Amino acid sequence: MAAFRGPKVPNAWLWRWRRNPLRRRSDALEAWIVLVAGALTVLGGVLVGLLATQSVEHGLARQRTEWHSVLALLADDVPKPTASATGADIVWAEVRWTAADGSPRAGQARVSVGSRAGTPVTVWTDDDGRLVTRPASPSQARLRASLVGILMGVSAAGVPFIGGRLLRGHMERRRMDRWDEEWQRIGPLWGRKTG
Repeated sequence: MAAFRGPKVPNAWLWRWRRNPLRRRSDALEAWIVLVAGALTVLGGVLVGLLATQSVEHGLARQRTEWHSVLALLADDVPKPTASATGADIVWAEVRWTAADGSPRAGQARVSVGSRAGTPVTVWTDDDGRLVTRPASPSQARLRASLVGILMGVSAAGVPFIGGRLLRGHMERRRMDRWDEEWQRIGPLWGRKTG
């Protein structure tokens, strides 16, 4: 079996970079395309992923410092569900609170079913007194940032990878077309007898 494989050549995958009389210009160009596309895939993916992760972590940390919990009061009674109705234990209802500037505010918050008007409810607001969701904890922020970073890194790495594959495919089709043209010229000469 070893006789059919031929001699082992060290670093056979570098054949496009070595001097060789059979190496074509397109082989060297393809080697450069593979090198550049590979470098851009790895470096671009890692760089974009890290930047996206840092950006998301920074934004979520800023939310933790700027958003505040405020005590709001339930505006109306929340009736208990009837026996025939199947529902959740938590529903949306109107609550009222006072913003940091002293102005009265109202909005929708999730409250327990059967709560009475005036029941205190904790809501989260931004610096302008608008309702916001509860900010992510540091561990939730790390998880979200990591997932976004991975998604962005893979997406960014896909662009040069796919671009390199498309360019190599185009070069391969061109090479095959040239071989077909040469075969059309040379093929009929093989049938001639020299004499």
